[in-house]
Amino acid sequence: MAKKFSSLEITLIVLFCLVVAVACVLIGILATRETVSKSDEFVPNCPNLEIAERIDCIPDQVATKALCRDRGCCWSPHGESGPWCFFSRGHGYRLGGALRTTPQGFEATLERLPSPSLFGQDLPTVLLKGEYQTPTRFRFKLTDPESQRFEVPHEHVRPFSGQAASNLKYKVDVQENPFGIKVTRASNGKVLFDTTIGPLLYSEQFLQLSIRLPSSNIYGVGEQVHKQYRHDVNWKTWPMFSRDTAPSGNVENLYGVQTFFLCLEDNTGASLGVFLMNSNAMEFALQPAPAVTYRTIGGILDFYVFLGDTPEQVVQEYVQLVGMPTLPSYWSLGFHLSRYDYGSLEEVKAVVERNRAIGLPYDVQHTDIDYMEGRKDFTYDKVKFKDLPSFRAYLNDYGQKYIIILDAAICTEPLVDGSPYQAYDRGQSKKVWVNASDGVTPLVGQVWPGRTVFPDFTNPDCTSWWVEECRLFYKEVPYDGIWIDMNEVASFVPGSINGCEQNDLNYPPFTPHIVDRLMYSKTLCMDAVQKWGRQYDVHNLYGYSMTLSTQQAIETLFPGKRSFFLSRSTFAGSGKYTGHWLGDNTASWDQMKWAIPGILEFGLFGIPYIGADICGFFEDTTEELCRRWMQVGAFYPFSRNHNTEKCIPQDPAFYGADSVLVKSSKHYLNIRYTLLPYLYTLFYRAHTQGDTVARPVVHEFYSDEETWSVDKQFLWGPGLLITPVLEPGVDVIQAYIPDAVWYDYDSGAKFWLRKQWVDMHLPADKMGLHLRGGYIFPFQQPATTTVASRKNPMGLIIALDDNNEAAGELFWDDGESTGTIEKKTYISYNFKVSNNILQMNVTNNNYADPNNLMFEEIKILGLPQEPVSVTVLPNNNVKNSSPNITYNPVDKVALIQGLQLELGKSYSLKWTLGTSTNEKYDCHPGPNASKEKCEQLGCVWAEDTSSSDVPYCYYSSADNDYSVTDVKYTSSGVTANLTLNKNNLRAYEKSTLPISSLRLEVVYHNNNMLQFKIYDYANKRYEVPVPLNLPESPESTAAGRLYDVMVQNKPFGIQVRRRSTGTVIWDSQLPTFTFSDMFIQISTRLPSQYLYGFGETEHTMFRRDMNWHTWGMFARDQPPGYKLNSYGFQPFYMGLEEDGNAHGVLLLNSNAMDVTFQPTPALTYRTTGGILDFYMVLGPTPELVVQEYTALVGRPVMPPYWALGFQLCRYGYENDTEIANLVEDMKAARIPYDVQYADIDYMERQLDFTLNPRFTGLPALIDKIRNEGMRFIPILDPAISGNETNYPAFTRGLEKDVFIKWPNTNDIIYAKVWPDLPNVEVNDTLDWDTQVELYRAYVAFPDFFRNSTTEWWTREITEVYNNPHNASRSLKFDGLWIDMNEPSSFVRGAVGGCRNNELNFPPYVPQLGSRSEGLAFKTLCMEGQQYLPDGSPVRHYDVHNLYGWSQTKPTLDALRTLTKERGIIVTRSTYPSSGKWSGHWLGDNTAAWNQLDKSIIGMMEFSLFGISYTGADICGFFGDSEYELCARWMELGAFYPYSRNHNGKGSMRQDPVAWNSTFEAISREVLNIRYTLLPYLYTLMYEANAHGSTVVRPLLHEFVEDKTTWEIYRQFLWGPALLISPVLEKGAVEVNAYLPNARWYDYYTGEYIGFRGQFRNLTSPLEHINLHIRGGYILAQQSPANTTFYSRKNPLGLTVALNDSQFAEGRLYWDDGVRIDAYEDGVYLLTSFTANSGVLEIKVLHRGYTDPNNLKFTQIKVLGVNSNIQVVTVSQNGEAIQSHHVVSYNSQKQILEITGLELELGKDYTLQWR
Repeated sequence: MAKKFSSLEITLIVLFCLVVAVACVLIGILATRETVSKSDEFVPNCPNLEIAERIDCIPDQVATKALCRDRGCCWSPHGESGPWCFFSRGHGYRLGGALRTTPQGFEATLERLPSPSLFGQDLPTVLLKGEYQTPTRFRFKLTDPESQRFEVPHEHVRPFSGQAASNLKYKVDVQENPFGIKVTRASNGKVLFDTTIGPLLYSEQFLQLSIRLPSSNIYGVGEQVHKQYRHDVNWKTWPMFSRDTAPSGNVENLYGVQTFFLCLEDNTGASLGVFLMNSNAMEFALQPAPAVTYRTIGGILDFYVFLGDTPEQVVQEYVQLVGMPTLPSYWSLGFHLSRYDYGSLEEVKAVVERNRAIGLPYDVQHTDIDYMEGRKDFTYDKVKFKDLPSFRAYLNDYGQKYIIILDAAICTEPLVDGSPYQAYDRGQSKKVWVNASDGVTPLVGQVWPGRTVFPDFTNPDCTSWWVEECRLFYKEVPYDGIWIDMNEVASFVPGSINGCEQNDLNYPPFTPHIVDRLMYSKTLCMDAVQKWGRQYDVHNLYGYSMTLSTQQAIETLFPGKRSFFLSRSTFAGSGKYTGHWLGDNTASWDQMKWAIPGILEFGLFGIPYIGADICGFFEDTTEELCRRWMQVGAFYPFSRNHNTEKCIPQDPAFYGADSVLVKSSKHYLNIRYTLLPYLYTLFYRAHTQGDTVARPVVHEFYSDEETWSVDKQFLWGPGLLITPVLEPGVDVIQAYIPDAVWYDYDSGAKFWLRKQWVDMHLPADKMGLHLRGGYIFPFQQPATTTVASRKNPMGLIIALDDNNEAAGELFWDDGESTGTIEKKTYISYNFKVSNNILQMNVTNNNYADPNNLMFEEIKILGLPQEPVSVTVLPNNNVKNSSPNITYNPVDKVALIQGLQLELGKSYSLKWTLGTSTNEKYDCHPGPNASKEKCEQLGCVWAEDTSSSDVPYCYYSSADNDYSVTDVKYTSSGVTANLTLNKNNLRAYEKSTLPISSLRLEVVYHNNNMLQFKIYDYANKRYEVPVPLNLPESPESTAAGRLYDVMVQNKPFGIQVRRRSTGTVIWDSQLPTFTFSDMFIQISTRLPSQYLYGFGETEHTMFRRDMNWHTWGMFARDQPPGYKLNSYGFQPFYMGLEEDGNAHGVLLLNSNAMDVTFQPTPALTYRTTGGILDFYMVLGPTPELVVQEYTALVGRPVMPPYWALGFQLCRYGYENDTEIANLVEDMKAARIPYDVQYADIDYMERQLDFTLNPRFTGLPALIDKIRNEGMRFIPILDPAISGNETNYPAFTRGLEKDVFIKWPNTNDIIYAKVWPDLPNVEVNDTLDWDTQVELYRAYVAFPDFFRNSTTEWWTREITEVYNNPHNASRSLKFDGLWIDMNEPSSFVRGAVGGCRNNELNFPPYVPQLGSRSEGLAFKTLCMEGQQYLPDGSPVRHYDVHNLYGWSQTKPTLDALRTLTKERGIIVTRSTYPSSGKWSGHWLGDNTAAWNQLDKSIIGMMEFSLFGISYTGADICGFFGDSEYELCARWMELGAFYPYSRNHNGKGSMRQDPVAWNSTFEAISREVLNIRYTLLPYLYTLMYEANAHGSTVVRPLLHEFVEDKTTWEIYRQFLWGPALLISPVLEKGAVEVNAYLPNARWYDYYTGEYIGFRGQFRNLTSPLEHINLHIRGGYILAQQSPANTTFYSRKNPLGLTVALNDSQFAEGRLYWDDGVRIDAYEDGVYLLTSFTANSGVLEIKVLHRGYTDPNNLKFTQIKVLGVNSNIQVVTVSQNGEAIQSHHVVSYNSQKQILEITGLELELGKDYTLQWR
């Protein structure tokens, strides 16, 4: 209990207090009477100063006008930041006489100017001493000439006894009145250090000096938490006074005191440093002048000014003064684990074991004070830590180390068992404690163990006692190093357990803005006595003095070894012996962020061995925070994970061996351990030169002003850039890329951005790590400890700069001995690379590593070509060596392995660059290449007989003709200028002379789509007039983008990477790039061999063969054939990446083109004009690629329901009677059949818009079949005969000026196609060319771009539909088939030939069919003049491939206007976006077996192109089909989306009723299946139209994780659920089918087939096609009928195919089948089906249509039901309803059938079976 005082005692206490108060007042008056003058005696001289220039006159409290007047200062209120009360000109000192020269420099006496005092006891005179200590270091010292004041007794910073230096880099000027010092840089006269901005104040307990600086780039001073590395100069004041305060975001003084700061003057790198040697409490104020003010409450003003040409030089000079940083033990650079309050040694071991078990690199284990008994130093808990004496051995046996903590407080109480606490007793006997103010009585405070005393480490006797205690405890509990804590010094009671006396030490006149504004808060009384002085003066030296004593202990315990040493409190020079951590931080994102400025600042202070508690000390961390902190913490120089009691564990293994945190931590710690030789070398440089280790970016890139404030990134030395993620929930950050070459550490790929801010994608397991070009990094294979890693092979990472050069060094010793540098017992190397030669020069070799280490691996980053050979030269003698060389041409990384270069020996390595076969890019792709032509192009000729397709002529280097300037990255894309390198010019023709200046634009349109466009910005060139669906402005976000784009220079290239994997999916930095008027070429590397697309050409497999194949693309009337360019032009491909991700690329260019694939893998585009306009979609799945691509070019058209029925056509019907008979025969055979066609034979002499006399009955036939539920489609060709006397189509065309003409004339270009001349009889026996010459009419070609042509075309079609002259001749068609619209011509170019040879035979003719015939072969002359809708003229040369595209929409518009229904257009020639208006058939194929699989390939390709309504002519167009072929084709064709049997004139009939009854039955059966599944197919068409999904779907789209599917093209899917495996070979009665990894059911039997993920031979007799339903899906179906008109009235049903989890889902889209824009207008039904664990939910998602047929689901078949079902209930809205259904369950087949249902379409139901 507290003591009770008597009344007398209370009276005496009160009187005493009054006396003391009066005495204090009198003392104050007496002490200041000489210098204080009344305010009315002192009139301040108040200059008109900018606010930024004002020095605060009232720093201690809130300013008032009265107080300002009392202090003789200037009062000027304002509304901005900054003081209202500031010093006048009359404060401070003046020079009392001339400067006096001294051997060291000069001295002078300063006299105080008469002015009011701020805090009293001002010194009337001050002695100034100036010392020119070195050419770059100036010291000036301000002391009391009359009495000795406290000066810091520093080990290194001693009185200077040398002579003044010469050749000074600075000039010093002393201003006389008022006194001030200016330090000027001699080289440029810039004033660096100027104290004339404010007065010198020098009193007994208040000293102040202000300094104007050359810039606001001020760094340093501590210890506080600075939220940014560069100081905020907007009136910030930072207190400095050692204190046990946990870091926070407040302006608070922390554990140590560091008075040094650095100022970067400007972008030359010139810098200065300022150091105040003073250990009293102080504060450091910054203001925007820029200026700083030091205010301290004791000691002297002892300033050092350092000049450097760079920031690094300034740091080097500073640490040379205060003490060079320690060289840490190698093992201490490993990873450390720690925790306060493990609870027991068993728990410590459990943590050790679990982190060993996950293979975590991990060298050091710490224990905090919980290992002690009662938190007492030099004890251990005999219960919870009973085996601690053996713990070090346990760790050491595994190569790990053990660190103990010791606190700076010794308990005064006995041990738990009552026995004496001998450490205390021995210290007490030696009187080693800090004493109270009497200098005799130990001061008692309270810390962790209770009542404590505090060792006075400034007392040599104390040091002896401390060393001995450490030794005694070491004998009891061995350890490997010491961590000292609480040495600010900290106490949990203010001052002492007895409080503190009321005096000027404990309560000084001015208290800096320290925490609590109480000097002895959480520490000792300021009048406490130590050997070095009063606590008031030496408080900030406590940690430093403890460091000196502990260093002696380490030297005693570990003689000749460096051990490990860590201190919480530091002072200038502490880094000579100890490292530091940033204290008891909090598990917060802010604290992780703020740790970087702290680490960088301690680098300035000469304490490079620095880190923060990884994952945070206080509070529970989170997995994300700890993961991100482990990433960045792996690159803290001191890397330790440490937290406090009562918080969750946060060692990596705690999160689970398979956690992302563990994998990420191991990855980055393995990198740390790999680079330890580099890090150790940095510490060697710090120790010997004073370099920083964790280095601010500004130190290396000071010329770039952006770096001046970069503090969320840092460097290891000069070469490793570390970019962590410091915010929660993000994986894209803003990072600055300085002006250098940088390489991604993981991939080695060059990061092409520089000197700019970039959005860096860093997913959960990644941080930014980049190696700087120009540097060589020694490394060693990592291990889980440094003991193990130091035995592993070594290597070098060579990061080449722009000049393909690099340099580096290595320091290597035994990693733990002291004195190795002084004794030169180490190995050191200088490494240099130039001209493809690596010099490994040993500069010192006086150490023999016991592990016989070798450099076994060299990795070279940025090597432009593959090294084909490596020669090793030890001491210039060739060494026999056969290293293994690998080269990644995408990332340009060479790996040389298998070297045996002994550590300690010098070597030279030379590599020879060459071109491997796969890297040969064709330099002469035109015909007739020769050695002479090749060399004229500056290329290499080498005949390669290993493969006939490898180019003989290839580029000699990696360079192309262009370099990049003015690259600008923004949030929405990139722009750059491309400049032709004139010195690379070869012998070009005029039209292939590269354009000198190009523009590159990259647009990030959305997160999964980007565009990159290269064009001539000086001269407008043709651009494709096809509109794309692009956002009005880019919609991507930095965080959401799936890609990163880099523009590469020297040579130019574009690189696109997938963010999530880092895979490069486009890399065009290749020698092929050129851009001329008539020849544009660009190549890209590909991420894999798996590329699909490009057309239209017949391909022999779905995946492109990358083995040196070139495919031409140019629309031509060319029946399918190998490498023959056919009808359409589709410059789109989908690429798979090795991990199964997919992307798509469109080149929006419509000129003649070819593409070359080579096994690199790489792709080369060559086009004959236009521009390069690429669009890339990122998927990442194949199906998403198509959806994203069709979102760009337009979703596939929604066909009418009837168009999904079977269709018949033939070129060669004799008359309409033949068609009528066919219709009747098909009806009689009951073969489903919806659409009948007529080819050109229905026309008169093949003239569009006419009716052949043989087909006069066609209009009536059409009406008849339409009345019976069928539909009719006629053909139209674009060519219009000009040889007719009464042909309105031509006449009106002339009037409307719709035809393509010769340029600059009014003359139509005439060609010849199908129309015959009038009044001739055709002799079919003549050869084709003769027939064309004799019988074919001259034809003109409409220019469908023109608005007038659209009007004309619509009218002509209208008059066919509604004949204005004879209504009975009206053809009421339902769709239109447009053919010959490449456009096709039977003469080359024109009748009489073409007129412009260069356009028809351009300098480069792509590798087309009949290449030698030129571009006009089978089509129009390329000089034909066309006009865009806006009137712009275009050449047919440019728009040829758009002809069919331009015809399609006008045709669809006309059709819909006439029919008022959706209709269908089928076109032969297509271009990207054609699919949104039309379907397509694969052209005039041949009746041959090899056409079956090619039709599957073609359909799958057109699925990629966004044309879902696709098929091939069933049974073949050319040639006679035969029975088995046609039967198998009918089976396959029943599953074409566009299912039409069609053949040519002169061939035998092949329709289903042309054979026999068996054939009819086969056709009927398979078409009934089709018609049954039409609701499913129609829903797929809706999904394609609404969302861009594929209908005919490659297996890889659903099973991309299974690489087997990547090669499959003889099977396909309908959507995700129906697998079609046709017979494609003659005579085959089984098919080798692949069933991917899913549950599959036989379509016919409903049974589970029992296997998956393998090929099987499936029985397939002639009448059978194998169909399988995929588990997990529900297929809607409908009873079939002869036409869809009738089938749509039939009952609906469902097939529910359950997956392994008894789940399935599906949807049904339903509308009236013909309405235009039914989906867009919402006039449809959309129903979802979901089966899960015996419950089927039928739910209407959109109810916008009511079917007039009152359709019902009457049957549901459930496949794969694995339990016996007895009952099925039907409910609505949760209530059972009456249902007269029948349930049948086949337990053997596991099939449940429910019949007799009456579930109305458009209503919700729930079915449950049990």
